[in-house]
Amino acid sequence: MVQSPPSGPTVAFDAVSKRYSGGTVAVDRVSVEIAGGSFVALVGSSGSGKSTLLKMINRLIEPSEGCTRIAGANVADEPAPVLRRKIGYVFQNIGLFPHMTVAENIAIGLRLAGGDGHDADRVGALLDLVDLPRAVATRLPDALSGGQRQRVGVARALATAPGLMLMDEPFGALDPVTRDQLGHAIRALHDRLGLTTIMVTHDMAEALILADRVLVMDAGRIVADETPRALLEGAGGPVAQALVAVPRDQAQRMRALAGDVA
Repeated sequence: MVQSPPSGPTVAFDAVSKRYSGGTVAVDRVSVEIAGGSFVALVGSSGSGKSTLLKMINRLIEPSEGCTRIAGANVADEPAPVLRRKIGYVFQNIGLFPHMTVAENIAIGLRLAGGDGHDADRVGALLDLVDLPRAVATRLPDALSGGQRQRVGVARALATAPGLMLMDEPFGALDPVTRDQLGHAIRALHDRLGLTTIMVTHDMAEALILADRVLVMDAGRIVADETPRALLEGAGGPVAQALVAVPRDQAQRMRALAGDVA
């Protein structure tokens, strides 16, 4: 009998807000719980607060009010560096160290956590996990394509075996084909490892295809919390439906073009 992987932790926001000097409100009293093991997409227009909300989980941004909890524990209860070593984090600019090899980049989290930063077997297993040949371990990041570098970033995020993965526009700098391939790879890893994954994206089609649940933000608040199917069926309100209208209109145009070609 094949056993399912353990589920990642729950994540809960309890009336969290972020206000900056000058009066700008980036996040406005958000309260929501994300179930362990789920894949949630945070979507919204630029400036809606989605990246700010995500970064309050690993304390890259501290809330002005409220708290964030992982598996019931307040993230402020331990030092931020300790917290971050338990959370995978992948972002658009990847952030690989250019002077370090791929293996050194992947293993840096292990080394910072006091483990073996030169564990070739562990690095090799992580490269296998993200579908990269083990031969790239000795290369520098500049020798890789953008998609390969992002896969290295995912391997690095998974090195310490976190149950929670945060992704902030992880595919934004990639070409459409690589973006699609990597998106499906991330979803497969999520399912295989039993992660809790929270992904910020401005691409509604990507959110609908990859996520179990979509949270739509507008002016610092969550204005819709729906499954992809419910959104496609018209749920979520006007802000959500304005976002859904973009891929829907694109699909209709493609069908029309295909009809013209036929």
